[in-house]
Amino acid sequence: MSLDAFLAPLEQPGVVPPLDHWRPPFLGDMDLCITADGQWVHEGRAIERPRLAQLLATLLWRDDDGDYYLVSPVEKWRIRVEDCPFVVVDASAHDDDWIMTTNMADRVRLDASHPLMLSQAPAGECIPEVPVRFGLTARINRNVYYHLIEHAERRASDDWIELGITSAGHWHSLGGLDRASL
Repeated sequence: MSLDAFLAPLEQPGVVPPLDHWRPPFLGDMDLCITADGQWVHEGRAIERPRLAQLLATLLWRDDDGDYYLVSPVEKWRIRVEDCPFVVVDASAHDDDWIMTTNMADRVRLDASHPLMLSQAPAGECIPEVPVRFGLTARINRNVYYHLIEHAERRASDDWIELGITSAGHWHSLGGLDRASL
C-alpha cells in the first residue's frame, strides 16, 4: 500500500482510522506536545499547517495507562498533552441536540455517551470538557462556554442551583452553586 493510498481516506473531514484495531509496537517518546490551548508543538516549533495537525489528530489515541500516543498500523509513539488534546471551538443547536466542533474538526453530539463533564484544568479551575473518541477529550473554549450559558436552563433544589443544557434527552451541567455559599 502506498502512503498516498493510506492517507487518501484521512483527507476527508471526520474520517478516523480504526486505531482501536491496531496493535503496533511502542517505539518511544516523540518530541511532540499538545499545549493546553490546543497548539501542536513539534521539537519546540508550532505546527503552522492546520491540516497537518488535523491529520495527526486522527492518529491520536489515549491508552489505558493514561498516556497519549500517535498510532499507525506499524508504530506507536508517546507524546505529551498538557491538558485535553482538543478544544471545542464551536457549539450549535440542531433540533434537540447540541453539536460540539473541535479545533481538529471533530463533531460530537452531546448525549449520554458524550456528556459535558466538569474537570480540573492545569491552572486549577473547573472547566467543562466532552469525550470525543478513543479516550480523548475536548476542553470547552471560554467563548463556547458563554454561548452555552446564554442558552442554559436553571435547575434548583433546596440546597443547590445548577445551570445546564439538555441535548439528546440528557441534562448536561455547566456548573452550579451551593445555596449556602450565596
